[in-house]
Amino acid sequence: MTTSALQIDVLSSVDDLAAVDWDGCAAPAGAPFNPFVSHAFFHCLEQSGSAAPRTGWTPRHVVAREAGRVIGLAPCYLKSHSRGEYVFDYGWAEAYERAGGRYYPKLQVSVPFTPATGPRLCVRPDAADAGGVRAALAQGLITLCRTHHASSVHATFLPRHEWQALSGLGFLPRTDQQFHWDNAGYGSFDDFLAALAARHRKAIRRERREALQHGVTIHQLTGDDITEDALDAFFAFYMETGSRKWGRPYLTRAFYTLVGEHLRKHVLLVMARRDGRWIAGAINFIGSDTLFGRHWGALEHHPFLHFEVCYYQAIDFAIRHGLAHVEAGAQGEHKIARGYRPRLTYSAHYIADPALRRAVADYLARERAYVALAARELTETGPFRRDGDKPAGPS
Repeated sequence: MTTSALQIDVLSSVDDLAAVDWDGCAAPAGAPFNPFVSHAFFHCLEQSGSAAPRTGWTPRHVVAREAGRVIGLAPCYLKSHSRGEYVFDYGWAEAYERAGGRYYPKLQVSVPFTPATGPRLCVRPDAADAGGVRAALAQGLITLCRTHHASSVHATFLPRHEWQALSGLGFLPRTDQQFHWDNAGYGSFDDFLAALAARHRKAIRRERREALQHGVTIHQLTGDDITEDALDAFFAFYMETGSRKWGRPYLTRAFYTLVGEHLRKHVLLVMARRDGRWIAGAINFIGSDTLFGRHWGALEHHPFLHFEVCYYQAIDFAIRHGLAHVEAGAQGEHKIARGYRPRLTYSAHYIADPALRRAVADYLARERAYVALAARELTETGPFRRDGDKPAGPS
């Protein structure tokens, strides 16, 4: 495909593009590092068989070249289902198929199994016309949709500026919310607690104490401390939780070995131990200013251990390492009482069928209004001190 002076190509594997070219667009030097959009992370997903044709994720990465040089890309997959996306369109699929349409295949512009915001229309920083490259990538996605007789293109967990750009290019805008923790320059976890109202401060201290009853100890593993033994244990936790929640966990054991090989310095494993064996754990990925929480699992269940391993240890790590944010994954209003605040997330959707497009557009307009109202209300119920609250002291 050719758009103006740009050549648009479609790749069947992340490894069809050199890492230096991929990362030059998606994770360029000097920009805040997001591990999920790096060539290494996609390599781990695809080479492990986690995001592959047999699992319903067929790579169709869209690349823009100018005079043979890669200046833009959109990580994209042709999909035969809607699993592993965290932006739900099952209702659209069911309605369209009841009306006689065929919703699958569809195109998904995202990082598989990863509800974390990051660039989706990735453009080299030195591109002369970044807006033109994004527009060419969007048109390439629409053309690819027609080529595959797909129903739609879904770009999920976009930065706001890409969301706005796609909204101006014929994609339907959608919002949702997650709960993120922000570092207000805290010097310690106790400094963070001091910013909370007394009852929340006391509740968190109680939860942390009770999580460590019965001889439970917590271990933060990064870099070379992450052994295959620890990954074996974590994968068992992931499989146990994934089997209960999803029926079939998304990621293979090979994925974690590859992550250990290619992204070890960007991984934090928070592991709980009791009686000489690992009993629970959470995996996090470390960006330049954000800690991204991903999966959790446990073989033993202790009160509040989930909160300690997933939320409080992440906050503690972020404070000690000067990270500005913790993103703890999808959903979970219970995070608010633990210091996390609502944040909007963005997606954009191209619907090929005009009738389905009109119906989805009407639904999304009402959904955006609801999401905005819910975010305001949840912000007001947060745990942070207000004027007139007693200053923090021993409690």
